Amino acid sequence: MEQGGRHLLITGSAGTGKSTLLSHFCESVDWDPVVLAPTGVAALNVGGQTVHRFFGFGIDVTPQAIAARRGKPRNAKLYRTLRTLIIDEVSMLRADLLDCVDLFLRRYGPRSNARFGGVHMVFIGDLYQLPPVVTGLEHQALREVYESPHFFSARALEDVELEIIELTRVFRPRDSEFVRLLNRVRKKSLEDRDLERLNRRVDPHFDPPDGEGYITLTGTNRKAGLINRDRLDGLAAPEHRFDAVIEGAFGREYYPTEAQLRFKAGAQVMLLNNDGAGRWVNGSIGVIEGVNIGGGEAYVLVRLADSGRRVRVEPYEWELIRFEAREGSIFSSPAGTFTQFPFRLAWAVTVHKSQGKTFERMVIDLDRVFAAGQTYVALSRCTSFEGLVLTRPLTAGSIRCDWRVQRFLTGEQYKRAERSLSTDTKLEIIERAIAAASPLDMEYLKRNDVRTRRRIRPLEVGMRSYSNREFLGMRAWCMLRRDERTFRLDRILSLSPPDP
Repeated sequence: MEQGGRHLLITGSAGTGKSTLLSHFCESVDWDPVVLAPTGVAALNVGGQTVHRFFGFGIDVTPQAIAARRGKPRNAKLYRTLRTLIIDEVSMLRADLLDCVDLFLRRYGPRSNARFGGVHMVFIGDLYQLPPVVTGLEHQALREVYESPHFFSARALEDVELEIIELTRVFRPRDSEFVRLLNRVRKKSLEDRDLERLNRRVDPHFDPPDGEGYITLTGTNRKAGLINRDRLDGLAAPEHRFDAVIEGAFGREYYPTEAQLRFKAGAQVMLLNNDGAGRWVNGSIGVIEGVNIGGGEAYVLVRLADSGRRVRVEPYEWELIRFEAREGSIFSSPAGTFTQFPFRLAWAVTVHKSQGKTFERMVIDLDRVFAAGQTYVALSRCTSFEGLVLTRPLTAGSIRCDWRVQRFLTGEQYKRAERSLSTDTKLEIIERAIAAASPLDMEYLKRNDVRTRRRIRPLEVGMRSYSNREFLGMRAWCMLRRDERTFRLDRILSLSPPDP
């Protein structure tokens, strides 16, 4: 990330430390990295700006509009000083927006007409999570220009070999079987027994008990809002309202919570910051037990669901930053602030707003699944299988995965495998093993982006045919399946004799 070179994609499943890695990088370098994100709240969480705000794009920006643009941008010096640009939550970055970035930097970046203006691009995110937002009117237009709405379909990345770094170790506290189950949901490689296991958590009549910190994940803002309003109105305590103090250029798209909060003692809330004393983290659930507003001070007392600890929560100041160039370097400075109690009502929240957070106890109430990755994001918010409740059974149709994401990721890994272990080298290794009747250890990547490691004994190698398509394949005895199998050579990632 620091040294530049090939453009990077840093990916990995939920809980593998992508955000921690980004935070560590930003803290360890002696310059201010420019970090952007597709949405305001995601940008605020990583101390950056939205892509639109940083480049001065309107909401209706198009590559054609950028190409036809005349004159210099207001912060021309800033763009000429860029060397590395980091875009987080890249699963939500649209192809046409990335093309706008490329065209803009070709004109105003450090190197005119070079791809991305010669700026080193770093993309971070799990492509199996929530996809780019495309409205009904935009679908047809995008479909005519791009193979998919995902960033990797941008024309700017044609003939570009991204260096893909996949983080695989899960740091969130989960049992290993639940982690494996989530990974099968993530790539839609579930078996019937996986759905059976998930559906053991179905309880259509479950009523979350008060005080235990259950949060309901819904598919729409409307449903989450109705649940929260009904539960708030059902409390007998007096209602309090608290207005945020907003200063500077803090746009509405960055608001981390409501500008006016309505709450009562007894309300369940989700905290939205990391406490400096370590008492809670962004996403912690609690219940308000006391409110003190007036007399020159404002605070609420919250009983945390995970620890049972009672904590004092005061208004918190979020700072929005802007980037600027000075003396040949890029610096960040405050652009505005938003001061408000760091919580939102949290009997319910949308799956979209839950991304990046974890909960110990939760209810998934999805009337329908309308986006790829939605069910995976919902399930992966829970820290344990036992803390999960489903209001309706999951079916194979409930698990949606965009095949274009799978094709992109597997295709890039096949290219990388070919660079490190050529087809000719694979043939030599296999032919030697056949001659010696000896086994090999193999790492194999299936078309659905599922990796397997297995020991095989090669029997034959040559051209094969499947569904009227020819490919170079190997027939081998698979010791994992205890059966003869055929493997495509282009899907073999590694191949070597077993360790003695």
